[in-house]
Amino acid sequence: MYHRILVPIDGSPTSLRGLDEAIRLAGLMGSVLRLIHVVDELKYVTGFESLSSPDLLPLMEEAGEQILQQGRERAERAGIRTETLLFTSLAGRLCDLVAEQANAWNADLIVIGTHGRRGVGRVLLGSGAEQILRLAPVPVLLVRAPSGEEEAGVQARVDITTT
Repeated sequence: MYHRILVPIDGSPTSLRGLDEAIRLAGLMGSVLRLIHVVDELKYVTGFESLSSPDLLPLMEEAGEQILQQGRERAERAGIRTETLLFTSLAGRLCDLVAEQANAWNADLIVIGTHGRRGVGRVLLGSGAEQILRLAPVPVLLVRAPSGEEEAGVQARVDITTT
């Protein structure tokens, strides 16, 4: 039984598929969700802007709070108790933050939406979900979107992996 389900979200369609699966599981098991969003400034650095820009971080944090609020509303509409946390990461990796949060909150399960990239796409872009899977102290449910993830009415593929 999964009482505490941790769900990292970034607002993308893939991450929302993971959230929807977590909501479904939480409804079946009476679980509480903890949604986390990580503001990662380095993700947006092109080399032309300064990380010390006083305007960049507050805007990114505001966008992160909106993503969390929308996720919370989505879960609460389904009757699911939901908590949210926003993290700002200057040097930490997403996978480390997720593993730390899973331990600190005593999560029973982590649910992640993933693109399921393979081959060169995975090598070039990396795999945040794979890194989380490697470090996770609890079972991880990967919700992989089909190749046409933007298509309406297409069901996500769910892969269950335990550590």
